[in-house]
Amino acid sequence: MGTGTGLGRVRGLGSAKQGTHHWWMQRLTAAGNLLLVSWFIISLVRLPNLSHAIVTDWLSSPLVAIAAIVLVANVFWHLRLGLQVVLEDYVHNEASKLGLLVLLNFYAIGAAAIAIFSIAKIAFGSAA
Repeated sequence: MGTGTGLGRVRGLGSAKQGTHHWWMQRLTAAGNLLLVSWFIISLVRLPNLSHAIVTDWLSSPLVAIAAIVLVANVFWHLRLGLQVVLEDYVHNEASKLGLLVLLNFYAIGAAAIAIFSIAKIAFGSAA
């Protein structure tokens, strides 16, 4: 790769073919969030009140629990995708970037797992 011509300088520096997939995943999770959060808010507004007993009874319904789990998974996946882009764009030290990306993945997976476990515990009627 010579430095004498423009073509020689840019050869091999093209797209890594990963940006389009990431962009589409962000858009799909955003659309999913729009639908699922709308469902969640409308469902909560339709409840007679937001007492603990009524909300846990509502959440113990199988269809509601499944939709809530899908909502949690989608929200945390979207969060991870968005924050990954921020870290990749604004953290310039490669070691720091790698460490922060690992922490981001642990956070997103851990928080989603806790939320999903909590929904499942309510849905299966486990006592506190």
